[in-house]
Amino acid sequence: MSVEIREVKTEGDLKKFIKFPYRIYKNNQYWAPPLFKDEKSILSEDSNPAFEFCEAKYWLAYKNGELAGRIAAIKNDALIEKWKINKGRFGWIDFIDDEEVSGALLNTAEKWALEMGLEAIEGPMGFTDLDDEGMLIEGFEEQSTMATIYNYSYYPEHLAKHGYIKETDWLEFELKTPDSVPEKIVRLNELILKRSKLKVVDGKKSKAYIKYIPDFWDIIDESFDDLFGTMPLTQKQKNYYTDQYFSMLIPDFTTFIVDENDRLIAAGITFPSFTEALRKAKGNFIPFGAIHMLMALKFPKKLDFYLIGVRKEYQGRGVISLMMNEINQGAIRNGITLCETNVELEDNKAVQDMWKHYDHRQHKRRRCFIKTL
Repeated sequence: MSVEIREVKTEGDLKKFIKFPYRIYKNNQYWAPPLFKDEKSILSEDSNPAFEFCEAKYWLAYKNGELAGRIAAIKNDALIEKWKINKGRFGWIDFIDDEEVSGALLNTAEKWALEMGLEAIEGPMGFTDLDDEGMLIEGFEEQSTMATIYNYSYYPEHLAKHGYIKETDWLEFELKTPDSVPEKIVRLNELILKRSKLKVVDGKKSKAYIKYIPDFWDIIDESFDDLFGTMPLTQKQKNYYTDQYFSMLIPDFTTFIVDENDRLIAAGITFPSFTEALRKAKGNFIPFGAIHMLMALKFPKKLDFYLIGVRKEYQGRGVISLMMNEINQGAIRNGITLCETNVELEDNKAVQDMWKHYDHRQHKRRRCFIKTL
C-alpha cells in the first residue's frame, strides 16, 4: 500500500505530530522526550514569535493506515535576508525504517519549498538557532539531552539515499569535572579580572541577573552572529526565550561577568541534566513532570551547557577561562562529575581548544543535510 501524506490542520493533528516520536522511541533508553507543552509552543503560530518572519507547514505520513512519520518545512525570511541564500528548512522529521515513508515526507517538504520559490532545503533545523538542530550521525548509544535531537542510525542513511549531502556538522563533548580547580588557574583568573577590571556577578539569588537580561541577548546575538544558520533575535523572541531560560536560573550554574561600569561583557547559562527527569515525565509537565524536573534541579548529577557568549571586544582575552572556572567551581560544589557541551560547529576550533585542558571525549556528531531543488 502506498504512503499517504496528510497536512496537519487541526489541534488533533498537531497533537499526533508532537506525540509521534513518543511511539517510536518509547523503549529507547537514549532518547530525552521533549515536553509536550514546549513543542506545542514552538510549533504554534499564536505563541512562537518566529512566525513574524517564518512560514511553516507540517505533515504526517501514514502507511497501511498506521501513522509512520512526520516532517515540518520552514521558510525563514530573516535567514534568507541575512545570508542571501534562497533556501528553506525541514525539521521535526521522524519516520519508521521505511524508505518509501521517508521519501514521501521529504518529497512533500521539497515540493512545498519549490512552491515557496526556494532553491534548496536543509535540515533538520528549527525556526531559529535556539531550536534543536542537526541529525545525529555518531553517538547513537549516548544519552541525549534536552537541548538536542536524538534519532536512530537509519535516519542519515535514508537522507543520503534521497539525495541529501552534508552541509555542516556539529560536535559534542563530554567533560570530566576536575576534583578541584588548580591553584595556578585560580591565580590566573584573578589576574585576568584585575587586569581587565572585570568582576563576576554575585548571584546568590537568581534575581541578581534580571537587570542584565537586555545585555545578555545582545551578547548572544553578537557571539553567534558569524555562526552557521544564525540570525539576530527580535525583541519578541528575546522575551519568549527569557521566559524559558531565566525562569529556571540556578546561581551555582550561571556565570555573568561585568566590566567596571557594570556592563555585561560575558555570560554563561548551564543547567543540570534533565534527561532522566524527561524520561520519567514522558512528555507531561503536569502533574508529575514538574516534580521530576525540580528533583533534577535539586539533586543534579550532570551539567548541560546551554548558552555561552562573550562580547567580541573581550574574545581572546581569557574571559572564557574565567567562565569555565566559575562553572567548574559550581559543579564541584554540587558533586557533579560530568558536563555536556551540547552542539558546537566542527570548525569552531577556538571553543574546542578549551577542552584540551580537560579530561574529555568527543562522543557525538550531528549533521545538517542539504539538497538542491
